[in-house]
Amino acid sequence: MDLFLYNSISREKEMFIPIDSKNIRMYVCGPTVYDSPHIGNARPVIIFDLLYRLLRYKYGNDKVQYIRNITDVDDKINKIALEKYPDIDINDAISQLTKNIEYIFKDNAKKLNCLNPTLEPRATDHIRQMIEMIKKLIDSDKAYVSDRHVLFSINSHKNYGSLSKKSQKDLLAGARVEIAKYKENPLDFVLWKPSQINEPYWDSPWGKGRPGWHIECSAMSSEYFGSTFDIHGGGIDLIFPHHENEIAQSCSYHSNKKMANFFMHNGSLNLEGKKMSKSTGNIVSLGDLLGKYSGPVIRLAMLSTHYRQPIDWTEKNLQQSKNILKKWSNKLNQISNKDSKESIPEGVYKSLLDDLNTPQALSHMHKYFNNKEYDKLKNSIEIMGFTSHSLTEGNDIKSKNTQISELEILTLIDERKDARTRKDYKKSDEIRNKLEIRGIRLQDEDNETTWEFIE
Repeated sequence: MDLFLYNSISREKEMFIPIDSKNIRMYVCGPTVYDSPHIGNARPVIIFDLLYRLLRYKYGNDKVQYIRNITDVDDKINKIALEKYPDIDINDAISQLTKNIEYIFKDNAKKLNCLNPTLEPRATDHIRQMIEMIKKLIDSDKAYVSDRHVLFSINSHKNYGSLSKKSQKDLLAGARVEIAKYKENPLDFVLWKPSQINEPYWDSPWGKGRPGWHIECSAMSSEYFGSTFDIHGGGIDLIFPHHENEIAQSCSYHSNKKMANFFMHNGSLNLEGKKMSKSTGNIVSLGDLLGKYSGPVIRLAMLSTHYRQPIDWTEKNLQQSKNILKKWSNKLNQISNKDSKESIPEGVYKSLLDDLNTPQALSHMHKYFNNKEYDKLKNSIEIMGFTSHSLTEGNDIKSKNTQISELEILTLIDERKDARTRKDYKKSDEIRNKLEIRGIRLQDEDNETTWEFIE
């Protein structure tokens, strides 16, 4: 059976034909590690994990490479590192911040039952490749130096706007771009910029500075996947400017027409019908949500909406997902625990091959349950990113030791509150996990934290 995926380049579903069926390559934009992940960050992690599983099932585990990068050089990182660690060297502060956030991100992804990517390269480990790419773009008149900045000239790339399907005029009117005197065109974007005091820097032919955001992914994907690869993924907010700019600089560098054969983008996420926004406080920490609901519950709630559609993230949907998993796991626990060697049922497999149609796949799984076809249900679970074990785990977290005094609970809650105030989310999550192991579940509401015994 053939796999069809929606391609953001053509705005159509297309049959997926690998460049090399023995070496399928997928690159997905990963986190910028300046703050703990929120629920919106979980959507691409779950969606592209599902695609990774599907590709591995169809072509073979050893035939698929999945890269998800870590962006650890960024203006937001610099700002927060200075605020959080004002008394230590900026490079040490950045290192401490980014390592803490990277740890939290990977821990959250694991709890969502996501497979580890083949590789998770860090931007700071590929500065040399970025500088080499920039030098070649300058030499080929695709980029220019101005006021200690290096900028890509979008007029040098005739297909600029091919992904976003907008003219330069439309892009300029509808996008947030930096208007600067040193730019020949307002849409020209930074490849390299000078570093100021208390900012990290690397030596380059253009002075002490650091890379722009877009060049990072182009350099890393080129380093590991070459000039053209199969799939480039990310959230819909990355179409412009990030992916548009990646295409322009990568194609200019390699002198080819395509960076990737498919660009795939997951839709946006709203909270209870409202746009998610840090400025308005309408945002949910993924770590906090994982303290209230298990990873499998969050995963099922996420997959209940097709990945390209906007999703309205509600408490009601989470409760429904929790009830479904409880129902499934109770029944699957009653049948044989032996791993089945049967293939994925055709209904679920065909649904996933049709541009990851997870609502349809889940509909088949509900039918298997209602028709008492429990083997089919069990054989559908793993491809969706669940296992019988994770379903059981996702139902109830069993206490290993509930012998803990109220004073000790309140002391740990105070320590966690202090850690959250200091934005030490790693410590906060460690305390939450410590309490859960001892049979105590925390719940954060507004500025208050309540607790209860886990049944």
